[in-house]
Amino acid sequence: MRSSVRGDAANCRSERIEPPVSSEAMHAHYLAGLDLNGRRVVVVGGGGVAQRRLPNLIASGADVHVIAVDPTPAVESEVAVTVHRRAYADGDLDGAWYAMACTDDPAVNAAVVDEAQRSRVFCVRADDAKRGTAVTPASGVHRDLQFGVLAGGDHRRSAAVRAAISEALADGTSLAVDDGRRHEAGVALVGGGPGDADLITVRGRRLLAEADVVVADRLAPIALLDELGPQVEVIDAAKVPYGRAMRQERINEILVDRARAGKFVVRLKGGDPYVYGRGFEELQACVAAGVPVIAVPGVASPIAAPGLAGIPVTHRGVTHEVVIVSGHVPPGHPDSLTDWDALARLRGTLVLMMAVKRIDDFARALLDGGRPADTPVAFIENASRADQRLLRTDLAHAGQTADREELIAPAIAVIGPVAGFTDVDDALGFGR
Repeated sequence: MRSSVRGDAANCRSERIEPPVSSEAMHAHYLAGLDLNGRRVVVVGGGGVAQRRLPNLIASGADVHVIAVDPTPAVESEVAVTVHRRAYADGDLDGAWYAMACTDDPAVNAAVVDEAQRSRVFCVRADDAKRGTAVTPASGVHRDLQFGVLAGGDHRRSAAVRAAISEALADGTSLAVDDGRRHEAGVALVGGGPGDADLITVRGRRLLAEADVVVADRLAPIALLDELGPQVEVIDAAKVPYGRAMRQERINEILVDRARAGKFVVRLKGGDPYVYGRGFEELQACVAAGVPVIAVPGVASPIAAPGLAGIPVTHRGVTHEVVIVSGHVPPGHPDSLTDWDALARLRGTLVLMMAVKRIDDFARALLDGGRPADTPVAFIENASRADQRLLRTDLAHAGQTADREELIAPAIAVIGPVAGFTDVDDALGFGR
């Protein structure tokens, strides 16, 4: 999706005539690390470019404000930023330490840069980097090391060098950069893991670096989008729970259309493509259209999320089965394919996904089916992210706990004896 941000004509047009960029203006940039923690950052525009930049700004602790008429669902649903649904107006940079002009209207971007210069605020101009006063490098993180690459405006080259550095740091090999490599047209269904960018597979990250088009889910590791060059088309396929969502049929059409146009398309998903990710539907659509397609497994969140919280879904002598259940529809719904009475009779581990809104209904179904009221329950919210949270309760009080603690999606519920394991809570930094 692209932002449709437009500014008022009186505010957007400047009488100052911008001189052409001469060879003398092609100077090297001074690299610096900005401490934006708690400081106001203004992003004008809420489309794909803004969506890519937000994760790193959020990670820096910045007080981020997005000004956009029509932000993408992923931008609009980002709880860590303040979204102002309106057009940019002169004065919006008051109090800002840093700014980004990311709209698809050059006049608006020029006006933002003009205000930034008057206010002595460094500003990135996404559509014409040389007209801004700052540039965003192709950046990466390895453990406690941050690095950035600038290549004089050659974004594909800087992205390739950054990918090579990341790979070399990960496996200890020497750097070998292929600036011009292109992947053949087709589609790759890539599982991105539970959310943290470090949990994507090596193959998934490599294919992402070679993409011409990225179709990204809301729960995919969106911090990786900031590693892409500006020539990469990023399409927001977010499915906000009980909110805005792109139809699956439309996603299928986009994958096929872009691949037929000669593009290499990466469908970036959270978790694993085939675990409630509709990956096989997308594979079927590509096969039916004669489009080459591959699937790259991802770290599945129903296994990874409990593990990240110190909860094993299996344990010797405790549980011999794990059942992963969708909470998309409630018990008794005509579309439900789940035998809740059978689940209640099991003694092992149940992992409920997409169950936040109806957790009380699921708990009641299990209790009515004979599951003991004191069965341990653990909720893991925002697994693998900086704001990961672990809540513990029992089956009788699951709904009450979720309401009291204001549990939000994405969250996973683990039900069974293993959910009561607390031995390593203190070591992992979680409270009980």
